[in-house]
Amino acid sequence: MIENLLLLKLIHVLSSTVLFGTGLGVAYFMFMACRSCDPIVVAHTAGIVVVADAVFVANAAIVQPVSGVQLALAIGYSLSESWIVASLALYAVVAACWLPVLWLQVQMRNMARVAVAEGTGLPPRYDRLFRIWFALGWPALISMIAIFALMIFKPTLW
Repeated sequence: MIENLLLLKLIHVLSSTVLFGTGLGVAYFMFMACRSCDPIVVAHTAGIVVVADAVFVANAAIVQPVSGVQLALAIGYSLSESWIVASLALYAVVAACWLPVLWLQVQMRNMARVAVAEGTGLPPRYDRLFRIWFALGWPALISMIAIFALMIFKPTLW
């Protein structure tokens, strides 16, 4: 039993590390590439970012709630504990932000690739998508930090 519990904790911590760390890294590199306004830089970086999000973030995003539910039940928590319910609600916020962000990154990558192929600058639509991408990152980041706080402090919220 203890070995299983420790294994669940390890999986949960590692998947949260991949989710949060890759998310921050992807956001940083995408932000810096977008600031360059160079279609070549954006096309290359966005291509890598889309793959990283699809491979690392998507898999960690699946493992995270599965391991979290198993871990909570193994420890003996009820899934109706207020901090668990709040964490799951915040996780839904993260997902609701991340899914459009992934789509936006694909669109931005494609626009940059077209600009490179045609030897033009990034189109005005790119700037609009970038602003939306940037805006969606904040609630996701704040929600992830709040989830970490809930997991550590386990407050009774109601």
